Amino acid sequence: MNKNKFLTTCLLTGALLASQSAAAEETSYLAGFTSKVNQGIFNMATGFIEIPKNIVNISHDQNILVGLTWGTLRGVAHTVSRTLVGGAEFLSSPIPSGEFASPAYVWERFSEDSRYFGLHIPGYWTHYGPLDNGN
Repeated sequence: MNKNKFLTTCLLTGALLASQSAAAEETSYLAGFTSKVNQGIFNMATGFIEIPKNIVNISHDQNILVGLTWGTLRGVAHTVSRTLVGGAEFLSSPIPSGEFASPAYVWERFSEDSRYFGLHIPGYWTHYGPLDNGN
């Protein structure tokens, strides 16, 4: 019975954090807080998806051999970066600020490279999308 109460509490808390007001044009403090908490938790939990993301994207641009080697190395670097940035975003969620990682979640705009703190780091296999003023 105690396990069911814990599961119910976790589900209700997750639903509360996931809800955001769609009608408000300006973001409220609570909406910004829940958004940053969600991004922090999901980026810490799903940062490992950067490995197959980079393998697929680099294999698509070059070939499978380059994708498996360089894509794996870049994926591991982005995994560590996204997980650490997710932790920083979770810890700093009470403080209003902009997004730390772009795209905000690893599964958004899957064909684009991840960037952190608004930095556009140039590279041969770097693709930024038009939504974030990418090159």
